[in-house]
Amino acid sequence: MASLNSAGEEDAFGRYRSPLVSRYASPDMAYNFSERKKFSTWRRLWLYLAQAEKSLGLPITDEQIKEMEANLDNIDFRMAAEEEKRLRHDVMAHVHTFAHYCPKAAGIIHLGATSCYVGDNTDLIVLRDGFNLLLPKLATIISRLADFAKKYANLPTLGFTHYQPAQLTTVGKRCCLWIQDLCTDLHNLERARDELRFRGVKGTTGTQASFLQLFEGDHSKVEELDRLVTAMAGFKRAYIITGQTYSRKVDIEVLSVLASLGATIHKICTDIRLLANLKEIEEPFEKEQIGSSAMAYKRNPMRSERCCSLARHLMILVLDPLQTASVQWFERTLDDSANRRVCLAEAFLTADIILSTLQNISEGLVVYPKECHEKIRVLSQQAAAVVKQEGGDNDLIARIRADPYFNPIHGQLETLLEPISFTGRASQQVTRFLNEEVKPALIPYQSKMGVKIELSL
Repeated sequence: MASLNSAGEEDAFGRYRSPLVSRYASPDMAYNFSERKKFSTWRRLWLYLAQAEKSLGLPITDEQIKEMEANLDNIDFRMAAEEEKRLRHDVMAHVHTFAHYCPKAAGIIHLGATSCYVGDNTDLIVLRDGFNLLLPKLATIISRLADFAKKYANLPTLGFTHYQPAQLTTVGKRCCLWIQDLCTDLHNLERARDELRFRGVKGTTGTQASFLQLFEGDHSKVEELDRLVTAMAGFKRAYIITGQTYSRKVDIEVLSVLASLGATIHKICTDIRLLANLKEIEEPFEKEQIGSSAMAYKRNPMRSERCCSLARHLMILVLDPLQTASVQWFERTLDDSANRRVCLAEAFLTADIILSTLQNISEGLVVYPKECHEKIRVLSQQAAAVVKQEGGDNDLIARIRADPYFNPIHGQLETLLEPISFTGRASQQVTRFLNEEVKPALIPYQSKMGVKIELSL
């Protein structure tokens, strides 16, 4: 039995709490998927419906509208829970609870609507708002990494293919590989948000029959009702065709772009973990942070590891809407509901967490230039030894200096052998990429990129 605190309420530590909220997620994203946001949005949708129906001639009074407006956030959660336990229906439980505090408006709350009017439309609002929370964070990461890439555009480092030593590149150019993928994600998230439509006012099987009856067969008023409510909710368009629900393929599109973001962040943070082992780059390490309980010298890349761990969870969540969309029978079946309560929220919460963590990493990346150069020197010597099939030192430079044939370039030899001479157009590519592709993509987010992330864990 869970212990009780002084107020007689169940001790929160005696029950499972999702670490997505209890440990990691931002307050804004946690609120976006909260019960309070959900049910207050239901009430706003009932208000929009009543206002639109009134404007189109249904007998709804100003007094009823004002009563609803006054109680949008006055939610008696205990009463609603008791009603749901009695009725076994969450929407009707909240209709009754709202009506209890709006007795004059009780008869017109939810007029002509079905449960999915509030359920699906609220989901679409929450998805849209979730994207609006993620996008500035993603843009901020791109901006921070762009600064990093610009700073280290000319710093040579060993490139790898197949995780084997390859041609030289620069630290900034490698960072631009990360930024390019993140810019693709920024575009995809914007597209997914902008393509979201409102379910609108469609009735029990999507035919709008109940509203056609309310307006005595006037099709134009039914269409205008749909348009008005859609605009009130902040959407430019509604789906023309729905069943009882909006198509669950919409959820696939939403979680697909989030899964793709997860793949990008997993790749970036894996690179950072590998570079930490090579002693070239490290994520931030706090003054009192402990890397290992047994090995005090260790500087584990725990933030990057967290991103990889949660990114895997984000990537697999898209399987839920894929399965759900494939088994929706005819106009709808209710086996989508419980699944969507979990996967939609967890996808956005997880994306929010890994973006916050990656921002923190990007704001404190440490580069060790001498290690980068030393790696080039050591591996070039190893390569020469393999060519000669013996373990002696690479004495090619000494031989060049001793050979009169090379007298004309002896004065330039140090410059010619600088690693930057072997990085091709990496520096120029960084400059062009940041100017032509990154800067324009960040313009819409300029006013939202000033906050530095401090992680609590």
